[in-house]
Amino acid sequence: MCGIVGFTGDGDKKTLKRMCDVISYRGPNDDGYFSDKNISLGMRRLSIIDVKGGKQPISNEDGSIVVVYNGEIFNYLDIKKGLAKKHRFRTASDTEVLVHLYEEHGVDFVSKLRGMFAFALWDSNKQRLVLGRDRLGKKPLYYAKRNGEIVFGSEIKSILQCPNIKRKPNLLALDSFLTYRFIPGPDTAFEGITKLLPGHILVFENNKIQIKKYWDIDLEPQEWSEQFCIKTLRKLLRESVKIRLMSEVPLGAYTSGGVDSGTVVGMMSKLVDKPIKTFTVGFGSEEHDELEYARVISERFKTDHRELVVEADAMKYLPKIVWQFDEPVADPAAIPTYLLSEYAKKYVTVVLTGEGADEQFAGYEQYKIMLLGDKYLRRVPRVLRKTLPSLAKIVPAPALNKFFKYSSALGEKGIGRFGDYLDSIDDKAKAYFAINGFFDEKEKRELYSIKMKDGNLLENVNREYFSDGKPLLNQMLNLDMKTLLPDNLLMKVDKMTMAFSVEARVPFLDHKFFEFTSGLPLRFKLNGMNDKYILRKAVQDLLPKEVYARKKARFFVPIDKWFEGEFGEIVAQFLDEKTVKKRGIFRHNYIKKMIGGYGKSKLFYSRQFWNLLNFELWYRIYIESDNIYKPKLGVDDLYG
Repeated sequence: MCGIVGFTGDGDKKTLKRMCDVISYRGPNDDGYFSDKNISLGMRRLSIIDVKGGKQPISNEDGSIVVVYNGEIFNYLDIKKGLAKKHRFRTASDTEVLVHLYEEHGVDFVSKLRGMFAFALWDSNKQRLVLGRDRLGKKPLYYAKRNGEIVFGSEIKSILQCPNIKRKPNLLALDSFLTYRFIPGPDTAFEGITKLLPGHILVFENNKIQIKKYWDIDLEPQEWSEQFCIKTLRKLLRESVKIRLMSEVPLGAYTSGGVDSGTVVGMMSKLVDKPIKTFTVGFGSEEHDELEYARVISERFKTDHRELVVEADAMKYLPKIVWQFDEPVADPAAIPTYLLSEYAKKYVTVVLTGEGADEQFAGYEQYKIMLLGDKYLRRVPRVLRKTLPSLAKIVPAPALNKFFKYSSALGEKGIGRFGDYLDSIDDKAKAYFAINGFFDEKEKRELYSIKMKDGNLLENVNREYFSDGKPLLNQMLNLDMKTLLPDNLLMKVDKMTMAFSVEARVPFLDHKFFEFTSGLPLRFKLNGMNDKYILRKAVQDLLPKEVYARKKARFFVPIDKWFEGEFGEIVAQFLDEKTVKKRGIFRHNYIKKMIGGYGKSKLFYSRQFWNLLNFELWYRIYIESDNIYKPKLGVDDLYG
């Protein structure tokens, strides 16, 4: 596990070292550099495999091909067997297989890899740079063009160390951020800096960039039997967990007490001899905690279990978290993930997590709501449909909790959004974001003080995800696999764990497992209102009944409770009229509206404010600050 950086063309070693130093937490054990005509490569290493011998950069026998690499190749020993007949290996690390595999297969070598990775490979004979990212986006990789050359890094802050890279906000990406609460790739919050998309490689040769997709999901339902699916899921998941236990350093797992993380811990327990070190986080409130269920998992599998309780004052870490992210990612779960990683580092260096199952087995409530609407509301004549939004206003809020546990906490504005969904059933993207978005298009127009260039967000989402003729459930899963998963959930896991030099591994996102689940019959993903149907069936003899039969519960961070009594004060501190006017992007009138309506729609406005607060902190750190290397955050905590 590493952080990698580099650039083509002329460059100085001081810049290269600065690029590495600013992400030293990604690799505290070692650093390495390679410079030659037209190329400079650097890395920081967190030693996991071949701790003593796996120093990077690594080259082939004659030094003509050099690689720096971040991640783990879990099938590297099998690859190495085939290559050892023709190539001489100098290390026992997984990194070295990359250069020899490239010699045999050229840029197509990436399709042979099984794991999580981002790499930069330099072919001096062809004067070719190849950048690659794993299939599902577990490891990040960014790049920018500079004077006809390429600059790249595992994190944006490395790229910002280079001369002639401007720190200018990407306002079109901001528009997406306000809807999603994160920025879908390939955009970033900075103009001119781009994410390499998952499942893609970039080839820079003859001063030209060529982007190639090497992998994608099919999502074509197959006619498989239930017994076949259960048997295959168990086999592939066990295999996925097993290969992710490869480590020369202490290893553990994060658990929330749900089916996903519980399954990972259960599989681990059958594959190791010693008690697994497990870690969970709670909020000191029965309403929001999953500590009890995590204890059930721990007791079932006799784990060495530890708990961390996060209180409202943990908001003081938000500026540091925004700095770690490089761009605004307004997911409140980043705070407990950050603090749990700091805590876990005392005991382990590698953790397995349960991310990715919801996007394969339809675990989110928006899927149920959208499918119900598609099935029943379309039968209602259009004339009558016009009355539905007004009728939604008189629906008792607790009744909506059947779909989303915290619907009633969204208040009047949340009920209004549900009405917008009812009115938008013929426009899939609009209906989807009425349920799942943070700011809708009307609210954004009310918020902006500038004429924002129309990015056609809804039109683009409809065209890319809802127009292919596939079943609606798979269309929604595909949307979340391509956006929510890599640019929020996996970004959060990577950035928050690596902040403390912890490597996270995600068994549910093994690409072979993912390729199988993409072909599952729809009824095995969402069976009526039963989410994760086939997964629950597959693990019911592994997990305690109170876990595998438990209704899906989102990992919910109680920001509405954290803001109680402090909302107006925090708004005044970070989004006062003077600051907002200075930015020249938002109208303060909308923020006044948030303050005025907060009492009746606490969770709704808390979520919107969390977006704006993250953006404001990002702007102070990355746009206004004179020194990104050691930014002055401008605040000790969120309470002054």
